[in-house]
Amino acid sequence: MIAVEHLTKDFSLSSVQQKELGTRARSVKAVDDVSFTCRPGRVFSLLGPNGAGKTTTLRMISTILRPSTGRITVGGHDVVAEGRQVRSQIGFLTGSTGLYQRLTPDEVVQYFARLHQVDPQTYRERRESLFSLLDMHDFAKKRIGQLSTGMRQKVSIARTMIHDPQVVIFDEPTSGLDVITAEAIIQLIRRCKEEGKTVLFSSHIMSEVDLLCDDLAIIHKGRLCYAATMDDFRRQMQTDSLTKEFIRIIETADQK
Repeated sequence: MIAVEHLTKDFSLSSVQQKELGTRARSVKAVDDVSFTCRPGRVFSLLGPNGAGKTTTLRMISTILRPSTGRITVGGHDVVAEGRQVRSQIGFLTGSTGLYQRLTPDEVVQYFARLHQVDPQTYRERRESLFSLLDMHDFAKKRIGQLSTGMRQKVSIARTMIHDPQVVIFDEPTSGLDVITAEAIIQLIRRCKEEGKTVLFSSHIMSEVDLLCDDLAIIHKGRLCYAATMDDFRRQMQTDSLTKEFIRIIETADQK
C-alpha cells in the first residue's frame, strides 16, 4: 500500500529562473498538500496536465526526491527514514529511464536482478516469463543502442519487474509508443492487479484510465482537485466523455 499524507515539494529558484518566470520568489511549490492512498489489488491513476506535479509526486514516492513536508509510506515503510526497504519493494517505470547503450537486454535485466539479490533460479523463471509476455526473445542479445523506442521500453519494463516488486509505479508508460508495445504494458498492469500488487500510474490518455483504473486522483498546479473511485467519477460526470469531464474538473479548479 502507498499512503501519501499532506505532501509538499518546494524547489529553489536561481536568479536566472526567477527572471524566466517573472517572479521574485526564491522557490516554487511543485506539490502542495497532496494526500491519497493506493491499495493492493487496485489500480490507482494520478491524472493531470503537463507540469501539474505528477512526476514530482511519483519521484518522491520512489525515494528519488525528498519531500519538503508531509509523509509517504510504502508497505508501511517511511520513504525518508527507510528508503532502502521502500526501494526493495518498488518497481518504477518512466519513459525517461536511461539504459546502458552497449549492453544487451539480457545483460541489463540480469544486472538489475543482481542488484536486488534475486537468486539465479528465480531470475531464470522471471526472465522467461517477462520476455515471453513482452515478446523480447528476438532482440534479447542485441545491444540497446540498436533497438527501437518500443523495444527499449520493453527492456525498461523487464528491468522494473525482474525483482517481482509488490508496488509498481508507471509514469506515462505508453507515451509515444506504438500500439503493440502500449498493449503489452496495459496487459502487464492488468497482471499486476491480478497478482494483488499495488499499482500507481500517471497518464493523460483517458482511454487507458477507463480500461485500467479503479481509483483516481486529479492534480493541477501542484494541488489535488479530485479524488474518488472510478465508479464514483463516472456517476458524477456532468459531460458526455471522460476527457471532457477531466477538462471540466481542471477548469473548475482554475476558477477557485
